[in-house]
Amino acid sequence: MSKIKQTQLKLLSATFLAGAIALPAHAQEVAADDTSVDQAAGQNELVVTATRRSLSLQTAPINISAVDGPALENKRIDDVGDIGLFTPGLTVPETGPRTAQSIVMRGITSGGPGGSNRSTAVGVYLGEIPLYVDFKFLDINRVETLLGPQGTLYGLGTLAGAIRYIPNRPNFSKIEAEGHARIYDVAESEGVGSVVDATINIPIIEDKVALRVTGGYFSDPGFMDSPFLVRTLGVSLPQPDFNNPQAVDANLYRGKDLNDEETYSVRAQLGFDFGWLRPTFSYIRQETKTNGTQTNGGFGAKYTLNPNGVPFPDGQCVYANCRGVLGTGKYENGQRVLQPATRKLEMFAAEVEIDVGDIAKIVSATAYSRQTLSSQADVTDLLLDLDYDYELFPSFAGRTNSDSDPKQFNQEIRIVSAHGGPIDWVIGGFYNRYEAYTFSAERTPGLPEFLGVFRPDGLEYISFTDIDNKEQAVFGEATWHITPAFQVTGGVRYYKYSAFISGATDTPLTGGGRRRTPYPLIQFDPSRIRTGETDDDGFVYKLNASYEFSPELFAYATYSTGYRIGGVNRVAPCIQPLPPGQNVCALPNELSFGPDKTENYEIGLRFSVLDRKLQGTVNLYNVNWTNLQLGSQTANGAVGITANAGGARSRGVEATLALNLGRLSLSGNYTYLDAKLTKDAPDLIGGISRPVNIPGAGDAFAGDRLPGTSKHAGSITATYTVPLENDNELFLQWTTAARSDTLSTTGARGYGEAIPGYSTSRTSLTYKMPELEITVFANNVFNKYATVSVNNDYTLARQNDGVIIRSYGFGVIQPRVVGVEFRGRF
Repeated sequence: MSKIKQTQLKLLSATFLAGAIALPAHAQEVAADDTSVDQAAGQNELVVTATRRSLSLQTAPINISAVDGPALENKRIDDVGDIGLFTPGLTVPETGPRTAQSIVMRGITSGGPGGSNRSTAVGVYLGEIPLYVDFKFLDINRVETLLGPQGTLYGLGTLAGAIRYIPNRPNFSKIEAEGHARIYDVAESEGVGSVVDATINIPIIEDKVALRVTGGYFSDPGFMDSPFLVRTLGVSLPQPDFNNPQAVDANLYRGKDLNDEETYSVRAQLGFDFGWLRPTFSYIRQETKTNGTQTNGGFGAKYTLNPNGVPFPDGQCVYANCRGVLGTGKYENGQRVLQPATRKLEMFAAEVEIDVGDIAKIVSATAYSRQTLSSQADVTDLLLDLDYDYELFPSFAGRTNSDSDPKQFNQEIRIVSAHGGPIDWVIGGFYNRYEAYTFSAERTPGLPEFLGVFRPDGLEYISFTDIDNKEQAVFGEATWHITPAFQVTGGVRYYKYSAFISGATDTPLTGGGRRRTPYPLIQFDPSRIRTGETDDDGFVYKLNASYEFSPELFAYATYSTGYRIGGVNRVAPCIQPLPPGQNVCALPNELSFGPDKTENYEIGLRFSVLDRKLQGTVNLYNVNWTNLQLGSQTANGAVGITANAGGARSRGVEATLALNLGRLSLSGNYTYLDAKLTKDAPDLIGGISRPVNIPGAGDAFAGDRLPGTSKHAGSITATYTVPLENDNELFLQWTTAARSDTLSTTGARGYGEAIPGYSTSRTSLTYKMPELEITVFANNVFNKYATVSVNNDYTLARQNDGVIIRSYGFGVIQPRVVGVEFRGRF
């Protein structure tokens, strides 16, 4: 650890300890019988709008949880990744900034990496607008999480549920300003992280026109090192004599803290209030850059089966001394090539509310977004595994550069009743179009010369895909208030979609009569371009009943169905018959995948007792999942795709509890989840890399547990508030979250493995003044090392002609973070 790093850590630790020691001293300044400020859940009503109407969270007739703006700030929740700690039934594995976060709800997982379903079974919305990018929580009023299929009102992508980020809207009556700054230290990192953001609200014409602008800068230092990066691709040796320090230094160098993050985010809203007409126009821009993955080299990995399918003795490590590949540590990997990535989003949105007398309200939500996605990946291990004999070139190392430009247009119009009476209703229509052009170029510098081919740019493989997906829907819901306490809701949605792809591949270095792309051209022969398409339509339904036994006890029951549209995989179609040599393409049965559907049965109970000091919820559910969209790989080239397979069911219990004891408040949540296949799924875990072919190694069977979620998960938060003089207060908070193990593949088949469970804690101490807050905090207080995902499988922990394959490893959580932050409101 550097002297600068040590000094920063000491300063932050001293600040945190000084604040903690000050707690009892400040507490003595206030008489013991003074009344504390209400902080516990339940003392202030939280209003939610997930049903398209404003309702108290306590009486919403569906399974919904919400985290309001102050709680987001107090718990330092910057994005959806941390919401899972405080929401039962929700899992968001920590993947680092390079990849979009995968949201798993009630065991319903996303499709494979190559599918066009935009990666999730959970719909994510900013206000009324669907989002397809990780979005930073800046100036957010609340986050609502709807558990279970939401197919009727939300439709697109809500197979398992929906998450809504509700932003603060322009204030037409007063000027508002808020600023926030955070600085922090990350264990295992040589840098210091920071966050700076600000919001300003200006009434341009009082009570008529207002502008609200928020912007932020997020800089995370990263902590994952790559000690074996190749100095010059095609010249330097990726695998020199590691016993010769001079040879290592001449060919390799160490990349430090490569999973860093730099994000800029801005949102501007211009709102108008003309009484019966209330339009809001929004502009959003966000850009994220990083230099690497949050995956190590398999530190601590242990075998369960050997490559022949024979069980290993318990405890046998994959690598020597239970370290990672090439002796790497917890926060190191073996990659040869830098893997930077950039994601840019720009969105224009218009949300308009129109009052039609006392009869109804018309709501229109229009949005157009465009993204630019660029990344570089180390492709060396994939090519070694495909065994094209490239390893015979001593300096062999490869990289892939991919660029994509997704564009999306979204329009929804709905009419919400406002006439009163025993029946409420909502009707509407929805349209979405998603287009994306993706180009990838794989380069292996020096290899063409080694093979005797004139290709100075090292181009070894190129591909493109051009996707065009469209979806239309009409929907409606009606609620009959049979009595003031009893209501019944029914809903239906009709959807129709189409998905089209065109694409091609070429391998400029391949001979054997196949066409080569002549240098310096990078193009595709028209004869190699293939197309594919799919379409479908159908209905989803909802039936719900709720009964308010008393102001303290509320019950509901729901039957709902959900869907996720099918699509086409982002892989170019194969030429038939397959030509000899290298082929990276999709066979006819791999080109597209159909929709998957869920059917949900649920009962829930909300209670509030002891003068609302104790509040809680309990939900029991069963979800049947048919025609699953799960990850697979192509037979040619092992490209990630989405495929359909069999059926599954997920059932469980979700519970929350909040107890207000005055200055002390306690809250917690717990989830029990049992998610498993109900039908056999032959070759579900495709593309397994192993030295020998074992028939059935990729098969999954009825009863196999689904991957990605824990059977048991929960968290508990304790908050202690100390009132001080002059309306100041101290606010101490501690949260511990825990989860049991997860599986890397369905039933841990195909050389999958169990990922151990773990627990982490976070704490903070805040000194609150009317216009200023100062907080010292720590995340992962005990510096827990934990893995959350597996990259590839351990059959890749092997060699090809003496060259070590390095792509097996674990995704890990961020080590301890200690910092201080300031927040001012004016």
